[in-house]
Amino acid sequence: MILATSIALTFCLLIVIYPYSIYPLLLKILPSQPIKRNPDYRCRATLVFCAYNEGGVIGEKLSNIESLKARHPDLEVLAFDDGSSDDTYRKLRARQDLLNVIQGSGRNGKAHGMKQLAALATGDILIFTDANVLLDADAIDNLFAWYADSEIGGVCGALKYLGSAESETARIGGLYWRLEEWLKAEESRTGNVMGADGSIFSIRRALYPEFPDTVLDDLTVSMAVVFAGKRLLKVEDIVAYERLVAERGDEFSRKIRIAARAYHTHLYLTPQLVGMTVIDKFKYGSRKLMRWFGGLFLILGMVLTLLLSMLISPVLGIAALMAIVIAALLGYKVKHGPIATVAEIVLALIATLLGIIRAMRGQTVATWAPAKSR
Repeated sequence: MILATSIALTFCLLIVIYPYSIYPLLLKILPSQPIKRNPDYRCRATLVFCAYNEGGVIGEKLSNIESLKARHPDLEVLAFDDGSSDDTYRKLRARQDLLNVIQGSGRNGKAHGMKQLAALATGDILIFTDANVLLDADAIDNLFAWYADSEIGGVCGALKYLGSAESETARIGGLYWRLEEWLKAEESRTGNVMGADGSIFSIRRALYPEFPDTVLDDLTVSMAVVFAGKRLLKVEDIVAYERLVAERGDEFSRKIRIAARAYHTHLYLTPQLVGMTVIDKFKYGSRKLMRWFGGLFLILGMVLTLLLSMLISPVLGIAALMAIVIAALLGYKVKHGPIATVAEIVLALIATLLGIIRAMRGQTVATWAPAKSR
C-alpha cells in the first residue's frame, strides 16, 4: 500500500511539473524548421482591437496609434467599443483621423467585436491587439518581413509586461509569462505555436475563420492558421507592452474566466484538432491539456501525501495535515516572500482548474472587464 501510494504521488507531481520543466526539455530535442524572411517585403495591414471601459488608458493607446500611422499612413485601424459605460467611446470617436470605431449595442464580448472588425477590414494582414497594449515603433515594419514567406499564415509577437515589482502577484505573473514566451519561441522554432495571446498577434485575412461569440477568439483565430496547413510563428522583433495585474483577487478571477473560455474553445475546436500532425498534437496536449488539469493533480497529490503519511505513522499524518493547514493560512495572509510565491503558483493552478470545471458544466463567459489593479 505504501509503495502504490508513493508511485501515485510521484505520478501526480510529474504531471504538475511536466508543462513547466519536462515539456521544455522535450522541445529542445525537436529539429528546427527554416523560415524565409525578407525585410523589404510590404503589404497592407489592418490593426484591430476591442475596448470596454478603458477610458483611463485609451489616450495612451491613441498616442501609440498616432506614432504607428506616422510611419505607416496606409495602416488601417479599426476599434470596437463593447458598450462602455465610461468615456471610452467618446475618446475613440474624437480621433476619427486615426481610426474608425464601431459602437456595440451592449455587452456582446470581444469575440463578437473582433468578428465585426474583421468583416470590415481591407488589409491583407489582420493585426490583433488589446486596448491597454502598446506596440513598439518598429513592430509593423518587422511584421511585414515575416509574411514574405507564403507558408507563414500567422505571426505572434513578443509581449513585455510592465510593473512586475508592484506585488508578488505581478512578479509571479511576470515569471510565468517569461516561461510562456520561451515555450512559444521553442514551439515556433520547431514548427507551429499552439495558439496566440490576444495582446499581439496577426494572421492573413484570408484565413480568418467563422466561430461563435462564446469561444476564446485569439485561440480560435490563431489555430485556424495551423488547421489551414500554414505556419504560426512566434517572433521576438514584434514587441508590445502591457501592465501586469497586481492584485491576487483580480488575477484569480481572470484565470478562471480565461480557463473556462479556453476549455470551451477546446471542445469547439476538437474536430479540427484531431487532424493536426503528430508533433502539433504533442505540443497542444503538453502546453494546453496537461496544464489545464495541473490543479487536479496538485489536489490529488496533497491527498496522497496525507494518506502516505498516515500509512507510515498516524502521528506523521496529523503533522502533515497541520502543515498543509498552516501553509494554506500563511499563503492567504502573506503577500511577499517565498511563501507568497508558492501561494501564487497554487492559486493559479486552482483557478485554472475551477475554470475548466465551469466549462465542463456548460458555463462560459463571453464578456470581460479590465482588471482594476492593472
